[in-house]
Amino acid sequence: MKSQCLSVGLLFFITLITPNLITPVVVAGEARFGFEHATPVNIQQPLPAISIIIDDLGQQLTAGERAVALPGAVTYAFLPFTSHATHLAELAHQQKKEVMIHMPMQAIGENSLGKGGLTLEMSQQHFLSTLKENLNAIPHISGINNHMGSLLTQHPGYMTWLMAALSERNDLFFVDSRTTEHTVAYQMATEYKIPSINRNVFLDNIRSEAAISRQFDWLIKLAKRNGTAVAIGHPYPETIAFLEQKIPTLEQQGITLIKTSALIKRKKLIEVTIPQAMFAAQEISSAADQSHAKDSPKTSIIQ
Repeated sequence: MKSQCLSVGLLFFITLITPNLITPVVVAGEARFGFEHATPVNIQQPLPAISIIIDDLGQQLTAGERAVALPGAVTYAFLPFTSHATHLAELAHQQKKEVMIHMPMQAIGENSLGKGGLTLEMSQQHFLSTLKENLNAIPHISGINNHMGSLLTQHPGYMTWLMAALSERNDLFFVDSRTTEHTVAYQMATEYKIPSINRNVFLDNIRSEAAISRQFDWLIKLAKRNGTAVAIGHPYPETIAFLEQKIPTLEQQGITLIKTSALIKRKKLIEVTIPQAMFAAQEISSAADQSHAKDSPKTSIIQ
């Protein structure tokens, strides 16, 4: 009986995410970012969907402007207190793109954080005052993700400080960039009921068209299998050139590119609506995930 239930659930899930189908679904109404409980409305939403976040913006003007000019609902994460962050964030906002703050956090190595870095040496007062300054440094932010952070995101105490502060604002989401497999950031975000999601794919740890293409293909496969997937890339010439060519082809592949806040809602909807199907899909795909991980570059310190 259990096997039959899983099979039925998986069939329903596959039906929902079949690229050629448009399925009526119910999503929360738009209250701020739509994360609060609101009266449901019926709309047409194609599945599957992806979100692409471009990190490390604000240091270079030309590269940043080219990144912001990418077609579609790309999301942009800006480093606080960098030379061009405010201008580029304003530009992205004017184009109705989603803006995030790329929060500098201490890594395992001796990586330079720049101004606004959050570290283990900080007292709670210093940590929270720095966090507040960072959040005020970038206009129009909808959410945050961690810049580096392979050390800090492993510590529940510091992540508790972070998520407690974010929960008081009630208008920000959190993306765990997952720069270490030992991160507890996403777990703490969910405990504080902050809309959140994990990064699934790094597009450009290897800066070559072939490597970026492989990672992009994996992103599409994950989205088609699970309904949603999140990618993080950087304003490298190789990455931007690749995305300039690939983003316009997504519709032909049955993929929708949406803002990160919308993807978080979409993922939650899938999990609530068809939990049996999600469980079955995860069971079936575990071996494939492990196989891909063996071929992917390590990401524990480099981000």
